[in-house]
Amino acid sequence: MPCRLSVPQNLMFGKWKYEKPDGSPVFIAFRSSTKKSVQYDDVPEYKDRLSLSENYTLSISNARISDEKRFVCMLVTEDNVFEAPTIVKVFKQPSKPEIVSKAPFLETEQLKKLGDCISKDSYPDGNITWYRSGKVLQPLEGAVVIIFQKQMDPVTQLYTMTSSLEYKTTKADLHVPFTCSVTYYGPSGQKTVHSEQAVFDIYYPTEQVTIQVLPPKNAIKEGDNITLKCLGNGNPPPQEFLFYLPGQPEGIRGSNTYTLTDVRRNATGDYKCSLIDKRSMIASTAITVHYLDLSLNPSGEVTKQIGDALPVSCTISASRNATVVWMKDNVRLRSSPSFSSLHYQDAGNYVCETALQEVEGLKKRESLTLIVEGKPQIKMTKKTDPSGLSKTIICHVEGFPKPAIQWTITGSGSVINQTEESPYINGRYYSKIIISPEENVTLTCTAENQLERTVNSLNVSAISIPEHDEADEISDENREKVNDQAKLIVGIVVGLLLAALVAGVVYWLYMKKSKTASKHVNKELGNQEENKKLEENNHKTEA
Repeated sequence: MPCRLSVPQNLMFGKWKYEKPDGSPVFIAFRSSTKKSVQYDDVPEYKDRLSLSENYTLSISNARISDEKRFVCMLVTEDNVFEAPTIVKVFKQPSKPEIVSKAPFLETEQLKKLGDCISKDSYPDGNITWYRSGKVLQPLEGAVVIIFQKQMDPVTQLYTMTSSLEYKTTKADLHVPFTCSVTYYGPSGQKTVHSEQAVFDIYYPTEQVTIQVLPPKNAIKEGDNITLKCLGNGNPPPQEFLFYLPGQPEGIRGSNTYTLTDVRRNATGDYKCSLIDKRSMIASTAITVHYLDLSLNPSGEVTKQIGDALPVSCTISASRNATVVWMKDNVRLRSSPSFSSLHYQDAGNYVCETALQEVEGLKKRESLTLIVEGKPQIKMTKKTDPSGLSKTIICHVEGFPKPAIQWTITGSGSVINQTEESPYINGRYYSKIIISPEENVTLTCTAENQLERTVNSLNVSAISIPEHDEADEISDENREKVNDQAKLIVGIVVGLLLAALVAGVVYWLYMKKSKTASKHVNKELGNQEENKKLEENNHKTEA
């Protein structure tokens, strides 16, 4: 504290004092202008804390609240005393405010203590303000109650400020931060320090119940395990519920989940749950247990005779429209199989497969292994080699199980090759031999399987005697092409017949006119040669 006086020429000494509350002085420091010596009075509270400079500036170290006084600088001459007062104000910044004694939770529609905001060691005392989401909370009867207290430490003379907040919360306060601040005065003016945020758990009753199906699926099928989960939107959420199953009026008490294992189609229906204490607060969900039944008749391994009829049916029963696919030997068929007269090529492994596209994993399939049996049937053909040196005899056989073929030759002649056989396809194959007979011979083909033994013979003339060849049997792979060609030929023949019919009518009309003209010429000319020419012309017209 500088002495706010000009030092006079005839100064004798300077002194500092402070004034008590009653106005009486207490001298604390003295300095002579001649001896340059400093003396400090025996004042206990300032012991070792004072320093007086040559220009009479007084310094006080380790400031205390008790230093807030009126100090006076005194300069004394032989004939006068000059005084200049200095008023000292002491400030102490309070600690950062902290929310303590926080409520573990708040309940809606109940006025409850939220906590205390406390700030310590302030001088002078400060003021505490509460905030909700950054906005100042003002007292409101029945909803916001603020109680402010301050205490001074008798030793340090520092203040501790405490503000208690009672608050009536609502669901809107969920996750909303609360803070408080302390406002105090310092050497530079008013300042504010804020506390950390505090968020409180808000308890509120359940207002709505919902029910879920776990695990969530697009569709439920027979054999699945499903879990019903009941939820309340209160906080804390309810832990017990009543579950109502289809056809059962009484609820089943349990936790918030209920599990059904290996469900069947009769489990389809409405499932409900409610609170234990508020049964009117209920939730429901509809569950459809999808099913798929397939019945193939006949199924398994079926053996039939060639030419038999075999009705086949694949019956589907499902909770939704199902797709049906037929396969034969792993190849998809365009339509379901139907056999009015069985052929060897009809044999194979048939599969009827059905599925519900909307339900993952819901598929059914059954199979039919069809075996078509038949006694051996033989047809023999012969063909002369273009060179005229040999003849090829073919024994065409059909039947199932595969017949074994055996040749027998009656007569003389050399057998060139008798081992060549075709592949066995759709119950058919052939065996052929090449011979060069020197005289007429008879060839016998014997075919035998588990059903029957069949024999057929063919007379073959000597190689020197020409004879009519018989056409080869048509193979299965070409049979369809031949049928198409036959249809084309039939169409052409029908067209030609229609054209011939028209031409015949025209010819008949022409001949009628021609005969009349011929009689007239014979009568007039009597020339037989001209009649012949006329007849020849008629034949040309006919052609």
